[in-house]
Amino acid sequence: MDPYVLDTPRWLRRLIVSAFILPFRPKKSALAYASIWTEQGSPLLVLSASLAKQLQHLLAQPLALAMRYGQPSIDDAVKDLLDQGVQHIVVAPLYPQHADSTVTTSVQAVTNAVNNRAGDAISIGVLPPFYAASEHIDALQRSIANHLPTPFDHLLFSYHGLPERHITRSDPTGKHCLQSGDCCTTPSQAHATCYRHQALTTSRLVAEALGLEATKYSVSFQSRLGRLPWLTPYTDQTLAELPSQGVSHLAVVCPAFVADNLETLEEISIQGRQIFQEAGGKSLTLIPCLNDDPLWVHGLASLLERYTTAAIVDTSA
Repeated sequence: MDPYVLDTPRWLRRLIVSAFILPFRPKKSALAYASIWTEQGSPLLVLSASLAKQLQHLLAQPLALAMRYGQPSIDDAVKDLLDQGVQHIVVAPLYPQHADSTVTTSVQAVTNAVNNRAGDAISIGVLPPFYAASEHIDALQRSIANHLPTPFDHLLFSYHGLPERHITRSDPTGKHCLQSGDCCTTPSQAHATCYRHQALTTSRLVAEALGLEATKYSVSFQSRLGRLPWLTPYTDQTLAELPSQGVSHLAVVCPAFVADNLETLEEISIQGRQIFQEAGGKSLTLIPCLNDDPLWVHGLASLLERYTTAAIVDTSA
């Protein structure tokens, strides 16, 4: 029912959720989660908690972990910080690329929680998308290099998909995104909020850092739902087509996520591997997300410290 995720009028969202989602999706999702569940619980929560714990050792400020739709909740995290006397909250959405359905809704939820408890007494800052930050690119490059199989024929960057409508609606110019074949490489202020541009940029920078030729990697988008046009090419179709293009040994990395979850561990490592092998591929290797890799922990700490310092300077000015 989140309007940033399902961007239709409320009555239509309710109809879609009640008639088409709730009758079918919970059972399917439960089976998918069961296939990746661990003794410690949800991989996403376990890995995120480990990241937060290690990050706390590097930061002098109070830190709280929150999930947009789960536990620990954003409201509980805000309460925890306020109970510690915090007067300025920096929101760090753990999504490298901007999307309203991830970043905007998370920031809005924090803002609502703060306003409900403290109003204007608490100021809020937001860590910008770090899709091209050197700390992020360096950590990704090293992680991929450490996990690439030998041999491998191709590296696929698979990002969570978005409806094309989300891309055009986030375009502040109203006339750039998806209006031409080279919109993502033609400079525009729209790139500051363009998920597709940022995904392609992350992929290019990582591929350059790895020394990959253009033919050795590609980009696709996964997890589409419904019949509306979503960003292409689709990951499932790409996985089915690569074997016919001479790719026998494939590596897949999912840079839209910094922690492994259902979309990586089940959708790619289980479903995706089956699609690839049934099409004639021999092996699919899922490159782990950054998770709690020490280089990423230090990189995120550096991003936060640099943002906080810059914010203090701007406020002083």
